[in-house]
Amino acid sequence: MIYEMSKTLDAVFTPRTGKDWPTPGATIYGPKVMIVNQFAGSGGDMFPWLFKHKKVGLVVGKRTWGGLVAAFGFPTVDGGGVNSPNCAFYNPHSDKWEVEGYGVDPDIEVELDPYLWRQGKDAQLERGIAEMNKMLKNYKRPVLKRPANPDKTKIGVRH
Repeated sequence: MIYEMSKTLDAVFTPRTGKDWPTPGATIYGPKVMIVNQFAGSGGDMFPWLFKHKKVGLVVGKRTWGGLVAAFGFPTVDGGGVNSPNCAFYNPHSDKWEVEGYGVDPDIEVELDPYLWRQGKDAQLERGIAEMNKMLKNYKRPVLKRPANPDKTKIGVRH
């Protein structure tokens, strides 16, 4: 999903009739905001880390849990099993162990107040929307301006 959200406009296809369409088409152009909280772990740590690392958009909320490891199961003699984390995560660009045991910091920290949340007010969502609205004010949507059609009447015909 991160790679889909990171795509930029590369080209435009023009049919003989109908509207032009951009490529890649399966992406989300424009600004993006991700909301995170302290209960997000594992993939909920990796996704916001990638979101920030790839500079996809703004992260709002609370620092994630910090449980980015891979755990593998091992059977026991009584038919049960145990899981044990045995695969850690590091960033090859910083040569640092990241995320595990700490989490991913948001760009803007916003506490979710349970009392207000029960009243239908979500401070993290509201801040995310406010930040998105600010970004949308400055966002210039690509204008697809079709060039003049080429004159192909003077092109020779091969025999």
